[in-house]
Amino acid sequence: MPDPRCITLAAADLPKAWYNLQADMPHRPPPPLHPATQQPLQAADLARIFPMNLIEQEMSTERWINIPEPVLEKLLICRPTPLRRALDFERALDCPVKIFYKDESVSPPGSHKFNTALAQAYYNREFGIKRLATETGAGQWGSSLAAACNFFGLELKVYMVRISFEQKPFRKMMMQTWGAQCVASPSEETQAGRDIRQRFPDTPGSLGIAISEAVEDALTHDHTRYALGSVLNHVLLHQSVIGLEAQKQMALAGLYPDLVIGCAGGGSNFAGISFPFVRDRIHGKNVRILAVEPAACPTLTRGPYRYDFGDLSGMTPLLAMHSLGHQFMPPSLHAGGLRYHGMAPLVSQLKRDDLIEATAIPQLECYAAGVLWARTEGFIPAPETTHALAAAVREAKQAKEEGREKTILLCYSGHGLLDLAGYDAYLSGKLTNQDLPQAEIDAAIAKCPAAPAPA
Repeated sequence: MPDPRCITLAAADLPKAWYNLQADMPHRPPPPLHPATQQPLQAADLARIFPMNLIEQEMSTERWINIPEPVLEKLLICRPTPLRRALDFERALDCPVKIFYKDESVSPPGSHKFNTALAQAYYNREFGIKRLATETGAGQWGSSLAAACNFFGLELKVYMVRISFEQKPFRKMMMQTWGAQCVASPSEETQAGRDIRQRFPDTPGSLGIAISEAVEDALTHDHTRYALGSVLNHVLLHQSVIGLEAQKQMALAGLYPDLVIGCAGGGSNFAGISFPFVRDRIHGKNVRILAVEPAACPTLTRGPYRYDFGDLSGMTPLLAMHSLGHQFMPPSLHAGGLRYHGMAPLVSQLKRDDLIEATAIPQLECYAAGVLWARTEGFIPAPETTHALAAAVREAKQAKEEGREKTILLCYSGHGLLDLAGYDAYLSGKLTNQDLPQAEIDAAIAKCPAAPAPA
């Protein structure tokens, strides 16, 4: 019998191919549109931003895509990751639940972002690219790509959302240690950044702004391409190793989850843990799948489904997705990785088809769950991860009220050892919930492009 606290896989069990949910979806998302013509996007339209080998993955509907050997070799640094059972957390809740968590915090940068960072760095190198530009919110993506670029010999420039740059200086230091350059966004180094600083000198920044700067950087530097840590199809594809491993580990435990939970900002870790289980649900398995987002940035739960830009300046393709408006400025909550106005088109489509559910939770409730987790399980979770934990607490209490047992699987997307300023604010009573008035959403939506409604 496996250790009930930790179920591990051998190196030979590392998935050798990524799973592409598009092969099994009842409806695929409407195509991205060219930002100028609003016509369906062609592969050539993306060639100045991404290498063609990643563009092919973005547009692929093949069920399985083989993982290259050099990427497998680097994934073995931390994969397969452990599946742990939160026994002490369960006891503290005193509810009839079994809670398992896929521990993605064991990667060198401390989060799931490493999975796609390695793949993107490798494919760019193979295409002859010398330098990458990217954005980062909380810094987990930036530090992951910095580590990956170090392994595969690429230069990297990271535009880090200003509020996170100020709150989390050690993430910047991690990027620099791995050889990347990191600046606060909006910066003075791009026209997009200068324009925003002139209009909003005190802005905390946003992922939409940082994406605009990174895309502009890629378009104005030779041998440079842009890399994105969430939202796009190829990013979600690379994260499927999480759920594929978890399926094997749950089978070793002799259990199958009633509920799969992941926090959701742009959709990458949620897709990673859930998409293999969504496939099971499509084929008749009785499993609920829940995306959890901040109440202060409720994209799936309050954002309309429409075509919108992925960045503030309108340089990216128009994506069919749940969106709060590309000019929406999220509040300065500590879960910086979840402060994004849009949601991955694949995740948005699953929500439309009722294959997944979504909920939004205020940050005080999330931090309370994170502190309880730290005081029972010992590990300090990232603020983003606490959203999944808070949802697990709600589900556990509901199971107790209903008098039925429940097996929960969640993605522990990263540790919070570099996020202690948020915990300090919570423990000292300085943190508050941030309500989002409907008028702010309506105002941002009103600034969206007059694009056709997604079919």
